[in-house]
Amino acid sequence: MLGKTLHALVSALIAATAWGGQPAAVPAQAFEPPLSTDVPFVPSPEDVVDRMLQLAGVRKGDVVYDLGSGDGRIVIAAAKKYGARGVGVDIDPERIEEARENARKAGVADRVKFVQQDLFDADIHEATVVTLYLLPNVNQRLRPKLLRELKPGTRVVSHSFDMGDWKPVRTVEMDGRTLYYWMVPPRGWGAGR
Repeated sequence: MLGKTLHALVSALIAATAWGGQPAAVPAQAFEPPLSTDVPFVPSPEDVVDRMLQLAGVRKGDVVYDLGSGDGRIVIAAAKKYGARGVGVDIDPERIEEARENARKAGVADRVKFVQQDLFDADIHEATVVTLYLLPNVNQRLRPKLLRELKPGTRVVSHSFDMGDWKPVRTVEMDGRTLYYWMVPPRGWGAGR
């Protein structure tokens, strides 16, 4: 969206000045950057959510973080079905409000919270499980943060996209979808490799 807006503005300015005219006034909001989202909101189907949580072995006492949480369905399911606590992180304020309302309706608002924040800036250190439904390039950029900030043994599950040469512990195929499961290794693992 920003690319199209800038392209249109630059084209209009070039056209106006090329013919000796003065560029038209450009509204200030045209220069306000849009919401910076790297990933469109596409919710995981309920059966995929259930399988992701099963694959991660979610249980009472876990703290499930969903990065790019959308409408909150993953952390809500973790709280409702497994008794876990959950944190959803999403940059879109509309998704955050929707998730909070969904948690209230599901009766788990006391066990989950939703934070409007860029997932790369989120404090994820208390997670015991992290779920993702992002894009390959976002997973690649996120991987160093996961390995740096999560405790060894933290479980990570991704819907549809892997993390390059960080090989999953397990891969599950279901109805044409792929789920990937990793466990954060001990500190220093792979050093010198």
